[in-house]
Amino acid sequence: MRVIAAGELKRGRERAYEARAPLGRLRNVVERARAQGAGAATIVRILEDKAHKHDEADAHKHDLATAPVQAKRFGAARRRRAVSMLEDYTELIADLIACEGEARTTDIAERLGVAHPTASKAIARLKREGLAVARPYRGVFLTDAGKEMAERSRQRHRLVVDLLRAVGVPLEAAEADAEGVEHYVSQTTLRAFAAFLKSHG
Repeated sequence: MRVIAAGELKRGRERAYEARAPLGRLRNVVERARAQGAGAATIVRILEDKAHKHDEADAHKHDLATAPVQAKRFGAARRRRAVSMLEDYTELIADLIACEGEARTTDIAERLGVAHPTASKAIARLKREGLAVARPYRGVFLTDAGKEMAERSRQRHRLVVDLLRAVGVPLEAAEADAEGVEHYVSQTTLRAFAAFLKSHG
């Protein structure tokens, strides 16, 4: 009986060592358990629990992408955030011009829910980026590059809304959620959205 217990204890130790737990920590676990009067079976169970927890932690590590891959993903998200404001403004300016014949800073600020100075700063950035021009007493107009950005943004918005509607999202929620989603999806994802909608008629 004593030999079997010792063998079990040895196997438990080996399993924990295989899980790459630090040796010193395992010795401490065994010594503490012995000091508390634990038998070999209990010590084996403790060691196996430790090994199992380490295995689980190891499994989660494999889910984590490498640093360069994560950096690329986060970098792409940051770039999209930087562009999303420009896209919102160009799309709204295009809509205002189409519907009302002009896009005034006051109307842009009101419709985007921002203060007038915030809208003015954004419009100044659009001008710096070559996406818009402002004419005295005539509001803001888009350059060809601005019109292209607005059109791409509008198409993306419609595609995201259509996908959300196809999976059962009510129209109002789909329109609101698309405002957030549309700026952050890649071309690969958009193509998958379009393929899904096409295959589901």
